[in-house]
Amino acid sequence: MYFDQAEFAVRCEWGRHGIEQVALQTNLVIIVDVLSFSTCVEIATQRGAIVFPYPWRDGTAPAFANSVQAELAGKRGQGSRYSLSPTALMDLDAGLRLVLPSPNGSSLSRATGKTPTLAGCLRNAEAVAAVAAQYGSPITVVPAGERWPDGSLRPALEDWLGTGAIIRHLPGRWSPEAEAAVAAYEAMADQLGDRLKACSSGRELIEQGFEQDVVLAAAVNVSDCVPTLVNQAYVNRSVQ
Repeated sequence: MYFDQAEFAVRCEWGRHGIEQVALQTNLVIIVDVLSFSTCVEIATQRGAIVFPYPWRDGTAPAFANSVQAELAGKRGQGSRYSLSPTALMDLDAGLRLVLPSPNGSSLSRATGKTPTLAGCLRNAEAVAAVAAQYGSPITVVPAGERWPDGSLRPALEDWLGTGAIIRHLPGRWSPEAEAAVAAYEAMADQLGDRLKACSSGRELIEQGFEQDVVLAAAVNVSDCVPTLVNQAYVNRSVQ
């Protein structure tokens, strides 16, 4: 009861506990996983793909992909045609059905149950907020975060900034947590690309050879694509 932010129209909480404590009691959940699940989903669905989120490193993923007649994305940099890399999805074909495993955004997407769910990132922040407002309050925005080696949540700057970029366009009374996310975004908005490259997640990707993924993820409001979870898969519901 202390953690549900029930008195606020716009709520914000991290990760799986955020889903369980806050999001399931709202009209809509927005999952924010900037590096890289949400960015991948935005890029793929904008190009006409249908994206099925699925748990990371789950041995059942190939069977699931077969069951929905979809391609299975592989790990970044391991030779798969499609992967959890935004750059790898830039030229996919419209109509592609893609199972996209990820340790954070996919797992959270599958945890929202019957609550309507969108995937938000920096690229589509304003568009997602515009569609979210149509659902009415309360709305919960969930920064996914990353994982420490022991599996515990690592709050990730890029997801906090992406969350703030979305919330600043949402109407209604914001929780203090939501206000803090907006304040963080506005404080760094003028140097967003540099901040993403310098943060822990960005540095990790750059050192692995995926700087272009960070560049793509740092673009703000360049897309009107609104990935919406329908029948276990994200499809594009662009702003009308």
